[in-house]
Amino acid sequence: MTEDADVIVVGGGLAGLVAATEIADAGKRVIVLDQEGEQSLGGQAFWSFGGLFLVDSPEQRRLGIKDSCDLALQDWMGTAGFDRDEDHWPRKWAEAYVAFAAGEKRDWLRAMGHRIFPIVGWAERGGYDAMGHGNSVPRFHVTWGTGPGIVEPFERRAREAAKTGRLVFKFRHRVDALDATNGVVGGVHGAILEPTSVERGESSSRKVVGDFSLRAQAVIVASGGIGGNHDLVRQNWPKRLGEPPKFMISGVPEHVDGRMIGITEAAGARLINRDRMWHYVEGIQNWNPIWPRHGIRILPGPSSLWFDATGKRLPAPLFPGSDTLGQLHYIMSTGHDYSWFILTQSIIKKEFALSGSEQNPDLTGKSWRMTIKRATNKGAPAPVEAFKQHGADFIVRDKLGDLVDAMNKLAGNDLLKFDAIKAQIEARDREISNPFVKDAQVMNLHNARRYIGDKLIRTARPHRILDSAHGPLIAVKLNILTRKTLGGFETDLDSRVFGNDHQIIRGLYAAGEAAGFGGGGVHGYRSLEGTFLGGCLFSGRNAGRAAARAAG
Repeated sequence: MTEDADVIVVGGGLAGLVAATEIADAGKRVIVLDQEGEQSLGGQAFWSFGGLFLVDSPEQRRLGIKDSCDLALQDWMGTAGFDRDEDHWPRKWAEAYVAFAAGEKRDWLRAMGHRIFPIVGWAERGGYDAMGHGNSVPRFHVTWGTGPGIVEPFERRAREAAKTGRLVFKFRHRVDALDATNGVVGGVHGAILEPTSVERGESSSRKVVGDFSLRAQAVIVASGGIGGNHDLVRQNWPKRLGEPPKFMISGVPEHVDGRMIGITEAAGARLINRDRMWHYVEGIQNWNPIWPRHGIRILPGPSSLWFDATGKRLPAPLFPGSDTLGQLHYIMSTGHDYSWFILTQSIIKKEFALSGSEQNPDLTGKSWRMTIKRATNKGAPAPVEAFKQHGADFIVRDKLGDLVDAMNKLAGNDLLKFDAIKAQIEARDREISNPFVKDAQVMNLHNARRYIGDKLIRTARPHRILDSAHGPLIAVKLNILTRKTLGGFETDLDSRVFGNDHQIIRGLYAAGEAAGFGGGGVHGYRSLEGTFLGGCLFSGRNAGRAAARAAG
């Protein structure tokens, strides 16, 4: 039978776009299928903060940061904690990805017009020993233009290829099955959904108006993860993190439902590390939601005091920005699925950023004038102030007693005791007078301010929480926010998918989150951040180039 294309890519997110453009650039014909409308091209990457993990970059060197491939690989392996037989290919992907991040990644992107904000962020700082979890140095490079800025070069390349006929988009095409002959995947079939005019991210209709069947020499699955499907998140929830939360909010749209993962697994693909996942603990309910249960993650600086639902400070080193899954494990061990920040106006205006392109109009809009105001404004950035005013999880009071009363009212219980909260804050405040302290969080704060990037835009001047000159006091109820699937389809370094018999399934490739961002779990148990978009770039590129070569 005549093939409709050389390669079919299932999914129009970042990994799918990267793969498709590499195929088209190789002179092959590619079809990109997506169940959403054209307005959703770019997938989750569009909504992201645009952070990229780079190693020994010019941006780092200009800020006095000494980084190396060896140090980054040490951090990656200490963070990943690979300990399973299934980690053979994830480990190989990790080694290859760190080399990519320390090598051609930045220049490859820059040649397409991609640019980076000059201040490098310091995410997942760890706080254990040198071989444990965390980034030893700042490595979080924010794309100038945030998520849309990382999508734009590949969308532009894809649309140029579409003009030449090498690439064809088929939106509202939902794949229902992979087609294989004699064990070789050679096509897909599924349903055509009715056209949709909903805005990007909004839930679209699932009304079927037709069907389709397409053939190709290879199929690349780049359909994303499961973060919008809370039932599937709970089903795969690892026992090591305790019981799954009763209440969660979504960091991704509803169509990130894991459906294609199930379809590909049913075709014989080997899914590994399905219990590894990445969810944030600083989630706040969006007061102006786009998708169901829409949540936003706070990207906090190091100063906010963090209390569990019972009013105890989280133990060292579980400070803001240190160890996301360590925090998740601790919070779930309390028997509650939420926690609290207590902070001041001085802290929120300097240290609170919100993840998401739509929450950062200065960076997304590439406005230097607006961006500079982050360091000079008297108030917090406008999106943060909007959450402070309208957000269901924010409480603002002048006096601590009134704040604690309102916190209990919001939680619907009386777990927080004023005297205990007051004693812990006062004890911390006594540590602020000296540059040498025993409070590990205050040590962490002093360490952060030694880095010029944090001192300029991410870390408030140390002060007493109960100093009225820095008020009012602010409490934020923090929810569990679903985000990333760290496990996925086992693949070799050419993104070829293994079957349950441990043999390569000819004609089948996987990239992005569906492949655990490479190999079936390149991150292991934890992420260093800035590695999700980068994983889409690297695995999508490998998949596209390998599929193009195999297409003959």
